[in-house]
Amino acid sequence: MIGEIVLSLFEYQGLKISWLGHDSFRIKNGKTVIIDPFKIRPISERADILLITHEHYDHLSIDDIKKVVNENTTVVTIPAVKKELSGLKVKEVKAVKPGDKLKLGDISIDVMPAYNLNKFREPGKVFHPKEDGKAGYIIGIKGVRVYHAGDTDAIPEMKGLKADIALLPVSGTYVIVGSEQDAQKFKQLATVEVQILKPE
Repeated sequence: MIGEIVLSLFEYQGLKISWLGHDSFRIKNGKTVIIDPFKIRPISERADILLITHEHYDHLSIDDIKKVVNENTTVVTIPAVKKELSGLKVKEVKAVKPGDKLKLGDISIDVMPAYNLNKFREPGKVFHPKEDGKAGYIIGIKGVRVYHAGDTDAIPEMKGLKADIALLPVSGTYVIVGSEQDAQKFKQLATVEVQILKPE
């Protein structure tokens, strides 16, 4: 839209959400939650909680993870990733699967499935099969629920899902090649308010 203001920070009921590029976001209200850092610029703060959705290089980037963790960080991820993180100096690494629910202090985390229905590696084989157990997350902070969908298609488990804010992939087969035009098209088609962020 001509003249539309594109923000680098979205605020909602005291919660501050920044897009760090690709599939990575920082969610902050007292505590800091960072999701899937990849090719991010150095940032001064460290994550209290780091969420990794799955093992692909553009979601599990050890170099970028090192930029956002310290010995007080709790990492939440799927079992396929846990071994890769064994050398990190963090508080702990928790392995989870879709359907799990965690409480870390005053932050709740519901682990959601993330998988493909119509993105195929070859005929009959989707890139992300449901049985791989890749994850999305619903993060509850001070009464606000934020859904980070992970690397997924629109899946049946999204029906009836309740969240105040949804962070969604909108660019087709590869998020990495998505454009602002993809986001604008999504915004035009959506029946809810959509805010497009620019990377911080």
